[in-house]
Amino acid sequence: MEQNLSQYKIFYEVAKAGNISKAAKELYISQPAISKAISKLEDSIGIPLFTRSSRGVQLTAEGQILFEYAKEAFEALTRGEQELKRIQEFDIGHLRIGVSNTLCKYVLLPYLKTFIDQYPHMRISIEGQSTAQTIAGLEQHKLDLGLIAEPASHRDLTFIPVMDIQDTFVTTPSYLENLYLREGKDADIFETGNIMLLDQSNMTRIHVDQYLEEYSIIPHQVLEVTTMDLLIEFAKIGLGVACVIRELVQKELDNGTLVEVPLKNAIHRRTIGFAYHSNNQAMALKTFLEFLY
Repeated sequence: MEQNLSQYKIFYEVAKAGNISKAAKELYISQPAISKAISKLEDSIGIPLFTRSSRGVQLTAEGQILFEYAKEAFEALTRGEQELKRIQEFDIGHLRIGVSNTLCKYVLLPYLKTFIDQYPHMRISIEGQSTAQTIAGLEQHKLDLGLIAEPASHRDLTFIPVMDIQDTFVTTPSYLENLYLREGKDADIFETGNIMLLDQSNMTRIHVDQYLEEYSIIPHQVLEVTTMDLLIEFAKIGLGVACVIRELVQKELDNGTLVEVPLKNAIHRRTIGFAYHSNNQAMALKTFLEFLY
Protein backbone atom coordinates (compact mmCIF):
# COMPACT_ATOMS: atom_id res chain seq x y z
CA MET A 1 0.00 0.00 0.00
CA GLU A 2 1.70 3.17 -1.22
CA GLN A 3 -0.63 5.66 0.49
CA ASN A 4 -0.47 6.67 4.12
CA LEU A 5 -3.08 4.96 6.30
CA SER A 6 -4.26 8.35 7.55
CA GLN A 7 -5.35 9.27 4.01
CA TYR A 8 -7.57 6.22 3.88
CA LYS A 9 -8.96 7.09 7.30
CA ILE A 10 -9.85 10.59 6.06
CA PHE A 11 -11.38 9.13 2.88
CA TYR A 12 -13.40 6.67 4.95
CA GLU A 13 -14.77 9.31 7.33
CA VAL A 14 -15.63 11.73 4.49
CA ALA A 15 -17.42 8.96 2.60
CA LYS A 16 -19.43 8.06 5.72
CA ALA A 17 -20.33 11.66 6.51
CA GLY A 18 -20.94 12.74 2.90
CA ASN A 19 -19.63 16.10 3.95
CA ILE A 20 -16.12 17.43 4.47
CA SER A 21 -17.20 19.76 7.27
CA LYS A 22 -18.74 16.92 9.31
CA ALA A 23 -15.67 14.75 8.72
CA ALA A 24 -13.41 17.58 9.88
CA LYS A 25 -15.29 17.79 13.18
CA GLU A 26 -15.12 14.00 13.60
CA LEU A 27 -11.39 13.88 12.93
CA TYR A 28 -10.49 17.16 14.71
CA ILE A 29 -8.59 18.49 11.69
CA SER A 30 -9.24 21.44 9.36
CA GLN A 31 -11.35 21.26 6.20
CA PRO A 32 -8.44 22.37 3.97
CA ALA A 33 -6.31 19.54 5.43
CA ILE A 34 -9.05 17.04 4.60
CA SER A 35 -9.46 18.38 1.06
CA LYS A 36 -5.72 18.21 0.53
CA ALA A 37 -5.52 14.60 1.79
CA ILE A 38 -8.40 13.50 -0.48
CA SER A 39 -6.83 15.20 -3.50
CA LYS A 40 -3.47 13.56 -2.73
CA LEU A 41 -5.11 10.15 -2.47
CA GLU A 42 -6.97 10.66 -5.75
CA ASP A 43 -3.78 11.80 -7.47
CA SER A 44 -1.87 8.77 -6.14
CA ILE A 45 -4.53 6.31 -7.29
CA GLY A 46 -5.24 8.21 -10.49
CA ILE A 47 -9.03 7.96 -10.14
CA PRO A 48 -11.57 10.49 -8.81
CA LEU A 49 -13.15 9.19 -5.62
CA PHE A 50 -15.77 11.91 -5.02
CA THR A 51 -17.96 14.27 -6.96
CA ARG A 52 -18.31 17.64 -5.27
CA SER A 53 -21.39 19.87 -5.04
CA SER A 54 -22.67 22.67 -2.86
CA ARG A 55 -24.47 20.12 -0.69
CA GLY A 56 -21.37 18.01 -0.02
CA VAL A 57 -19.53 15.12 -1.65
CA GLN A 58 -20.69 11.84 -3.15
CA LEU A 59 -18.69 8.74 -3.93
CA THR A 60 -17.96 7.92 -7.55
CA ALA A 61 -18.49 4.33 -8.69
CA GLU A 62 -14.78 3.71 -8.20
CA GLY A 63 -14.88 5.51 -4.85
CA GLN A 64 -17.70 3.21 -3.72
CA ILE A 65 -15.57 0.15 -4.47
CA LEU A 66 -12.66 1.55 -2.45
CA PHE A 67 -15.02 2.54 0.35
CA GLU A 68 -16.25 -1.06 0.76
CA TYR A 69 -12.68 -2.27 1.23
CA ALA A 70 -11.82 0.60 3.55
CA LYS A 71 -14.96 -0.08 5.59
CA GLU A 72 -14.03 -3.74 5.99
CA ALA A 73 -10.48 -2.82 7.03
CA PHE A 74 -11.43 -0.17 9.60
CA GLU A 75 -14.20 -2.30 11.05
CA ALA A 76 -11.67 -5.13 11.47
CA LEU A 77 -9.33 -2.74 13.30
CA THR A 78 -12.20 -1.64 15.54
CA ARG A 79 -13.01 -5.26 16.37
CA GLY A 80 -9.33 -5.83 17.18
CA GLU A 81 -9.30 -2.87 19.56
CA GLN A 82 -12.47 -4.10 21.22
CA GLU A 83 -10.96 -7.56 21.67
CA LEU A 84 -7.85 -6.09 23.28
CA LYS A 85 -10.04 -4.03 25.59
CA ARG A 86 -12.04 -7.12 26.49
CA ILE A 87 -8.85 -9.01 27.24
CA GLN A 88 -7.61 -6.20 29.46
CA GLU A 89 -10.91 -5.81 31.31
CA PHE A 90 -11.53 -9.50 31.93
CA ASP A 91 -7.95 -10.74 32.23
CA ILE A 92 -8.43 -12.84 29.11
CA GLY A 93 -5.37 -14.11 27.32
CA HIS A 94 -3.84 -17.30 25.99
CA LEU A 95 -1.17 -18.98 28.11
CA ARG A 96 0.66 -21.85 26.41
CA ILE A 97 2.38 -24.23 28.85
CA GLY A 98 4.75 -27.12 28.21
CA VAL A 99 5.19 -29.71 30.95
CA SER A 100 5.81 -33.41 31.44
CA ASN A 101 2.84 -35.54 32.48
CA THR A 102 4.41 -36.18 35.88
CA LEU A 103 5.07 -32.53 36.75
CA CYS A 104 1.69 -31.56 35.35
CA LYS A 105 -0.15 -33.92 37.68
CA TYR A 106 1.86 -33.42 40.85
CA VAL A 107 3.10 -29.82 40.62
CA LEU A 108 1.37 -27.74 37.94
CA LEU A 109 -2.27 -28.62 38.67
CA PRO A 110 -2.31 -27.10 42.17
CA TYR A 111 -0.93 -23.84 40.76
CA LEU A 112 -3.44 -23.84 37.92
CA LYS A 113 -6.39 -24.41 40.23
CA THR A 114 -5.63 -21.28 42.23
CA PHE A 115 -4.69 -19.29 39.11
CA ILE A 116 -7.94 -20.15 37.30
CA ASP A 117 -9.94 -19.23 40.39
CA GLN A 118 -8.44 -15.74 40.13
CA TYR A 119 -8.49 -15.47 36.33
CA PRO A 120 -11.44 -17.57 35.14
CA HIS A 121 -11.45 -16.06 31.64
CA MET A 122 -7.84 -16.95 30.84
CA ARG A 123 -7.41 -19.42 28.00
CA ILE A 124 -4.81 -22.08 28.82
CA SER A 125 -3.23 -24.69 26.54
CA ILE A 126 -1.10 -27.46 28.04
CA GLU A 127 1.27 -29.55 25.96
CA GLY A 128 2.37 -32.74 27.69
CA GLN A 129 5.87 -33.41 26.44
CA SER A 130 9.49 -33.96 27.39
CA THR A 131 11.63 -31.29 29.00
CA ALA A 132 13.75 -31.05 25.84
CA GLN A 133 10.66 -30.37 23.74
CA THR A 134 9.45 -27.76 26.22
CA ILE A 135 12.79 -25.93 26.16
CA ALA A 136 12.76 -25.96 22.35
CA GLY A 137 9.19 -24.62 22.36
CA LEU A 138 10.16 -21.78 24.68
CA GLU A 139 13.18 -20.85 22.59
CA GLN A 140 11.08 -20.88 19.40
CA HIS A 141 8.32 -18.83 21.07
CA LYS A 142 5.81 -21.63 20.54
CA LEU A 143 5.27 -21.81 24.31
CA ASP A 144 4.95 -19.08 26.91
CA LEU A 145 5.81 -21.11 29.99
CA GLY A 146 7.43 -24.39 30.88
CA LEU A 147 7.57 -26.38 34.11
CA ILE A 148 10.89 -28.20 33.92
CA ALA A 149 13.93 -29.38 35.82
CA GLU A 150 16.48 -26.58 35.84
CA PRO A 151 18.59 -26.91 32.67
CA ALA A 152 22.38 -26.86 32.85
CA SER A 153 22.39 -23.75 30.66
CA HIS A 154 19.58 -21.21 30.85
CA ARG A 155 20.57 -19.54 27.58
CA ASP A 156 17.77 -17.05 26.82
CA LEU A 157 15.45 -18.49 29.46
CA THR A 158 14.53 -17.08 32.84
CA PHE A 159 14.10 -19.80 35.47
CA ILE A 160 11.99 -19.45 38.63
CA PRO A 161 12.70 -22.24 41.17
CA VAL A 162 9.66 -23.92 42.69
CA MET A 163 10.98 -26.92 44.64
CA ASP A 164 13.88 -29.33 44.98
CA ILE A 165 13.32 -32.99 44.19
CA GLN A 166 15.22 -36.13 45.07
CA ASP A 167 15.41 -39.18 42.80
CA THR A 168 15.59 -42.42 44.73
CA PHE A 169 15.09 -46.18 44.33
CA VAL A 170 12.05 -47.71 46.03
CA THR A 171 10.33 -51.06 46.26
CA THR A 172 7.95 -52.96 48.53
CA PRO A 173 9.24 -54.42 51.80
CA SER A 174 8.25 -57.90 50.61
CA TYR A 175 10.20 -57.58 47.34
CA LEU A 176 13.31 -56.50 49.23
CA GLU A 177 12.87 -59.26 51.81
CA ASN A 178 12.43 -61.97 49.17
CA LEU A 179 15.42 -60.65 47.20
CA TYR A 180 17.69 -60.82 50.24
CA LEU A 181 16.27 -64.24 51.16
CA ARG A 182 17.04 -65.55 47.69
CA GLU A 183 20.37 -63.81 47.04
CA GLY A 184 21.68 -63.21 50.55
CA LYS A 185 21.90 -60.09 52.73
CA ASP A 186 24.97 -58.82 50.91
CA ALA A 187 23.34 -59.05 47.50
CA ASP A 188 23.86 -56.12 45.14
CA ILE A 189 20.38 -54.81 44.31
CA PHE A 190 21.50 -53.59 40.87
CA GLU A 191 23.00 -56.97 39.96
CA THR A 192 20.20 -59.16 41.23
CA GLY A 193 17.05 -57.04 41.22
CA ASN A 194 14.62 -56.00 38.51
CA ILE A 195 15.50 -52.31 38.09
CA MET A 196 12.71 -50.19 36.66
CA LEU A 197 13.61 -46.90 34.95
CA LEU A 198 11.99 -44.35 32.69
CA ASP A 199 12.78 -44.70 29.00
CA GLN A 200 16.03 -43.25 27.72
CA SER A 201 14.45 -40.20 26.03
CA ASN A 202 13.36 -38.83 29.40
CA MET A 203 15.44 -36.11 31.12
CA THR A 204 15.00 -37.86 34.48
CA ARG A 205 16.43 -41.04 32.96
CA ILE A 206 19.37 -39.07 31.60
CA HIS A 207 19.98 -37.65 35.08
CA VAL A 208 19.83 -41.11 36.66
CA ASP A 209 22.07 -42.64 33.98
CA GLN A 210 24.68 -39.97 34.74
CA TYR A 211 24.53 -40.98 38.40
CA LEU A 212 24.89 -44.68 37.54
CA GLU A 213 27.85 -43.95 35.30
CA GLU A 214 29.49 -41.70 37.88
CA TYR A 215 29.50 -44.49 40.46
CA SER A 216 30.08 -47.35 37.98
CA ILE A 217 26.72 -48.95 38.73
CA ILE A 218 25.51 -51.29 36.00
CA PRO A 219 21.98 -52.68 36.39
CA HIS A 220 21.86 -56.23 35.01
CA GLN A 221 18.11 -56.38 34.43
CA VAL A 222 16.28 -53.21 33.38
CA LEU A 223 12.58 -52.68 32.75
CA GLU A 224 11.88 -49.42 30.95
CA VAL A 225 8.60 -47.60 31.58
CA THR A 226 7.17 -44.56 29.77
CA THR A 227 5.73 -42.62 32.74
CA MET A 228 6.52 -41.95 36.38
CA ASP A 229 3.00 -42.97 37.38
CA LEU A 230 3.55 -46.44 35.92
CA LEU A 231 6.90 -46.73 37.71
CA ILE A 232 5.22 -45.97 41.01
CA GLU A 233 2.38 -48.42 40.40
CA PHE A 234 4.77 -51.18 39.30
CA ALA A 235 6.84 -50.60 42.43
CA LYS A 236 3.74 -50.77 44.63
CA ILE A 237 2.75 -54.21 43.29
CA GLY A 238 6.25 -55.54 43.96
CA LEU A 239 7.39 -55.88 40.35
CA GLY A 240 10.86 -54.61 41.12
CA VAL A 241 12.95 -51.64 42.25
CA ALA A 242 11.84 -48.36 40.67
CA CYS A 243 13.72 -45.09 40.40
CA VAL A 244 11.17 -42.42 41.25
CA ILE A 245 10.97 -38.92 42.66
CA ARG A 246 10.83 -39.25 46.43
CA GLU A 247 8.39 -36.35 46.86
CA LEU A 248 5.84 -38.20 44.70
CA VAL A 249 5.85 -41.31 46.90
CA GLN A 250 6.29 -39.69 50.31
CA LYS A 251 2.86 -40.92 51.42
CA GLU A 252 3.74 -44.52 50.51
CA LEU A 253 7.09 -44.22 52.27
CA ASP A 254 5.44 -42.84 55.38
CA ASN A 255 2.83 -45.61 55.60
CA GLY A 256 5.31 -48.37 54.73
CA THR A 257 3.82 -49.38 51.38
CA LEU A 258 7.20 -48.61 49.85
CA VAL A 259 10.71 -48.48 51.27
CA GLU A 260 13.84 -46.79 49.96
CA VAL A 261 16.73 -48.93 48.82
CA PRO A 262 19.85 -47.78 50.71
CA LEU A 263 22.49 -46.23 48.44
CA LYS A 264 26.13 -45.56 49.27
CA ASN A 265 25.85 -42.27 47.41
CA ALA A 266 22.61 -40.36 47.02
CA ILE A 267 21.51 -39.22 43.59
CA HIS A 268 22.15 -35.52 43.11
CA ARG A 269 19.12 -33.39 43.93
CA ARG A 270 17.44 -31.40 41.18
CA THR A 271 15.49 -28.15 41.11
CA ILE A 272 12.27 -27.79 39.16
CA GLY A 273 10.58 -24.54 38.33
CA PHE A 274 8.88 -22.36 35.77
CA ALA A 275 10.87 -21.19 32.75
CA TYR A 276 10.04 -18.63 30.09
CA HIS A 277 11.85 -16.81 27.30
CA SER A 278 13.29 -13.57 28.58
CA ASN A 279 11.93 -11.62 25.59
CA ASN A 280 8.35 -12.90 25.88
CA GLN A 281 6.06 -9.91 26.53
CA ALA A 282 2.71 -11.73 26.30
CA MET A 283 0.16 -10.30 28.73
CA ALA A 284 -1.02 -13.78 29.73
CA LEU A 285 2.53 -14.71 30.78
CA LYS A 286 2.92 -11.43 32.65
CA THR A 287 -0.33 -12.12 34.52
CA PHE A 288 0.85 -15.62 35.53
CA LEU A 289 4.23 -14.34 36.70
CA GLU A 290 2.54 -11.68 38.83
CA PHE A 291 0.36 -14.47 40.27
CA LEU A 292 3.48 -16.48 41.16
CA TYR A 293 5.06 -13.57 43.04
